[in-house]
Amino acid sequence: MRPALVLFLFVLLAGCASPSASFYRLSADPTLTAVATRATTRPVIVGPVTVPDLVDRPQIVTRNTNNEVSLNEYARWGEPLKSSIADAIAADLSLLLGSDRVAPASRAIADPDAWRVRVDIQQFESVPGDAVAIDAQWTVRRFGDDNVISGRSKVREAVGGADYDALVAAHSRALAGVSREIAAAMGRGGF
Repeated sequence: MRPALVLFLFVLLAGCASPSASFYRLSADPTLTAVATRATTRPVIVGPVTVPDLVDRPQIVTRNTNNEVSLNEYARWGEPLKSSIADAIAADLSLLLGSDRVAPASRAIADPDAWRVRVDIQQFESVPGDAVAIDAQWTVRRFGDDNVISGRSKVREAVGGADYDALVAAHSRALAGVSREIAAAMGRGGF
């Protein structure tokens, strides 16, 4: 009788266990290569980054239909989404500009000669198993300088699987597309 009671309690407790959360972060695209003919000598600071209120939360937000979104309590960002985007773009720009003097604003030392990259994310959409879309407005300027470059990048990336790893990887690739456009504009602008 005792082994049956132990087995019953084990099954009961196993049924009460909660699923564990998974935490995700965006990353640089390691396939990026420098687009600049010479490395940028001036520091580049990425930030601030803004995101829509809908996705500015720890849970990964996905779109189910045109009018329905889901928040997954067990698929979460490992850091605030704004920070993760700034980190990914800074790492991408470092590769694209051939410079180790690129940093997100949260880790940068104030430098009046630095170029500042501001990114305002207008859309950060996630459709599992289908695609992600990023619409970003951005500006590049030096503090106190009238020389400003601005642009808008709209990038859509296919998701290579149905899980959240594939979804986050697609967002990282989409941000690399935004970074490519920023780096190209900086090159054309004589930065």
